[in-house]
Amino acid sequence: MSNLKKTAIWITLLALILKLSGFLRESIIAREFGANDYTDGYLIAFSFITLVVAMISIGFNNVFLPLYVKHKEDSPAETERNANGIMNSTVALFLIITIAGFFLVPYFVPFLFGDMNPETEKVAVDITKIFFLFMSAIALNGILESYLQGRRIFVPSQISKLLATLMGAVFALLFSDTWGIYSLAYGFVFGTILGIIVQFFFLTRNGFKWMPTFKVDETFKKAFIVLIIPSLLNSVVGQINMFVNKIFASGTVGGAVTYLNNASLLISIPNAIYATTIAAIIFTLLSEQVNDQRKFQNTFFMGMEISLLTLMPIAAGLWVVGEEALSFIYERGKFTAGDTANTYTALVLYLPLIVTQGLQFIVSKSLYAQGKTGIVFRISVTTIVVNLILNFLLVDRYGYPALAVASSVVSVYYLVVSSVVVYKGFEGQEARKLWRLFSRAIPPTVLMVLPIYFLKKVDLVSNLYSLFQLAILVPIGVIIYTVALRFFYKEGFYRLLNMVKKKKAV
Repeated sequence: MSNLKKTAIWITLLALILKLSGFLRESIIAREFGANDYTDGYLIAFSFITLVVAMISIGFNNVFLPLYVKHKEDSPAETERNANGIMNSTVALFLIITIAGFFLVPYFVPFLFGDMNPETEKVAVDITKIFFLFMSAIALNGILESYLQGRRIFVPSQISKLLATLMGAVFALLFSDTWGIYSLAYGFVFGTILGIIVQFFFLTRNGFKWMPTFKVDETFKKAFIVLIIPSLLNSVVGQINMFVNKIFASGTVGGAVTYLNNASLLISIPNAIYATTIAAIIFTLLSEQVNDQRKFQNTFFMGMEISLLTLMPIAAGLWVVGEEALSFIYERGKFTAGDTANTYTALVLYLPLIVTQGLQFIVSKSLYAQGKTGIVFRISVTTIVVNLILNFLLVDRYGYPALAVASSVVSVYYLVVSSVVVYKGFEGQEARKLWRLFSRAIPPTVLMVLPIYFLKKVDLVSNLYSLFQLAILVPIGVIIYTVALRFFYKEGFYRLLNMVKKKKAV
């Protein structure tokens, strides 16, 4: 468990750096290009990249990695040949997608996104064609991550992701005057190719040898094919919902896709970092304790408790200081105060996602640990239908903010339905413990929010630069919440404190 925690800490730190580099890129985009039809076009094109990355990094990885590790123990040489065959076949498939997609882009992008502004449509089509040219390279970059994980090598994959993100920012800084918004796409592609080189270097150092073969053992191939289809479908549900939101947003006002994107990036930070740590600790414990009902229930509650006690105050805090955070990150160059205000509108409506997605992570992982992957898939698919209906009913009347509302409602729906399934298998008092947890987490959060809300209104604070406001308000909020939690929920406070101490002790 000690090595697992060390790995979790390193991955958490790398995830934080990756997120910060993402904000550096978005800050540069805001300065160089603002929020307009051109940035909307770029973000629409980038949706195809996030879809492919999700398919490979989640869907492919969830199937390939266990098979690779399992078969490698019994027949390492044959498994390496099978792994090469799978990799080569997948890259070849994406080469076909590359060729077909490149010529079909001018037709399916306008079809999918409907009533776009002419400038948005042109940028979206042009950049999507650039991405499709290198789709096989993007897929290979994700596949190599699975191979590295199978050999317990984690850092090169994170470096690869950083390179793709940072090169987009660097190219925007250096070449925006020459290539405009297209510099972001060129930078991303360049960084991806560098990432492939880095990952291949570390793989070969670890003994990996590439083989020019498409041959895969029948047993390995059948197991892979049977599992890959539901895994791929499950991996892209969230991306499909985001895709749908961008389709609806592209038909509202110029910059709407950018406002939603920038707000969701800030919302995603807590869960991106938190989920990475939980994946290595809570999920492992749940998997180990699946046959011990009492321990499983206690670990599940511990995960829900940690999620709620850490994420609820973050969500409430962003309601108070979110506009200042957005202003510090984005408001410069062509990204105006009006753009910040529009992004903050979306941010406020996205805030429930911080809590619901954190809790959902624990709920879904408990179902995965119990082998109930089919149930997770069926529930997640229904979220696409709910999201579509809400977008259709609300967007014409309320514009792009309605899309943020729909996302939050869908997230609550997903959490409630999944939780009902989990608690059906638990003892009756477990559900009552969850309700008591909510009732005891709310008072410290409210006591934290009220003082910093009124302090923010004081001229001495409100007239300061956004970063200085954050430097004053955030520490005050943390101190108030810590003291209030100690007073209102002593047991939870000490359990959370012990969790932090254990991480530091590793």
